[in-house]
Amino acid sequence: MNVLFLCTGNSCRSIYAQALFNHLIETRHHAWSAGSHPAGEINPLTLIWLEKEGISPRGLANKSWDDLEVTPNIVITVCDDAAGEACPLFLGKAVKAHWGVPAPSRAEGSEAEIEAAFASTFGALRRRIEAMLALPLDQLSSEALRQALEKIHQGASREETPQGDTT
Repeated sequence: MNVLFLCTGNSCRSIYAQALFNHLIETRHHAWSAGSHPAGEINPLTLIWLEKEGISPRGLANKSWDDLEVTPNIVITVCDDAAGEACPLFLGKAVKAHWGVPAPSRAEGSEAEIEAAFASTFGALRRRIEAMLALPLDQLSSEALRQALEKIHQGASREETPQGDTT
């Protein structure tokens, strides 16, 4: 099963998701990442954070969805901009889900605040991917898989939103 994590710039969130998925799984499933409008490079803080977490950045590249070498079975958008875009026709039959998480590359403030933003996004994606990998991916129908992926995001989002915060 091929999983595509899609983000507009393909410089942080989708790269995190690809690296995490491939790091955590040891089966025939494989993750890719791409962007609708690639930034041209991977955010250097993304690579630093992956290495801090013991995840090799080897093989990761900033790329367009037009440059994919495989047809994905699952497409998960990880930014709100990519969720609103029309996916290319070759993604038509893939199971699609949206896991919008904040862009750490847009964080402002002190070095510690920016590092906290990268840590938060990494943690948010890790929780979702771990929950995804706990699913019987090969046994679920497309619709059941789509629903399960959306439920993972909804549950994680509720846990990540501080009480009283409605944003």
